[in-house]
Amino acid sequence: KIARHPRKKNTYYLQNHHGVYRSRDGATTWQEIEEGLPSNFGFGLTVSDSGSVFIVPLQADGQRFTCEGKLRVYRSRTGGNQWEALSKGLPQSDCYVNVLRDAMAVDKLDECGIYFGTSGGQVYASADAGDSWNPIVRDLPPVLSVEVQTLK
Repeated sequence: KIARHPRKKNTYYLQNHHGVYRSRDGATTWQEIEEGLPSNFGFGLTVSDSGSVFIVPLQADGQRFTCEGKLRVYRSRTGGNQWEALSKGLPQSDCYVNVLRDAMAVDKLDECGIYFGTSGGQVYASADAGDSWNPIVRDLPPVLSVEVQTLK
């Protein structure tokens, strides 16, 4: 998945089968930014209005589930130079789910809300930029897509 930085028009982020990358020149060249992540594979990626990047790494192309059976979202407030694991409120054992390419979204609030769905039919939400999470739905079929609309 490719996501554009909302304030830096030439900055893009990419997570795919072969790594996690950033481009600062309009997608002409790409730099690996996966140091600090448990895996370089996955699909769920989004960027908030403040420029924070959010990723859900998966084990590998042949093992499309969370690393170590722990559901974690990784956040970078430094454009991918440093990553921190966000897990408060998320399952941290025996959780082998997938987060698909279009199943992660962020809202436009100042302290952004982040939402993602899993192949296990759960939808999780964070109202504090990923610091803590709550399940908002648990028993859906596999979640293929998540969209967010901010209402005023």
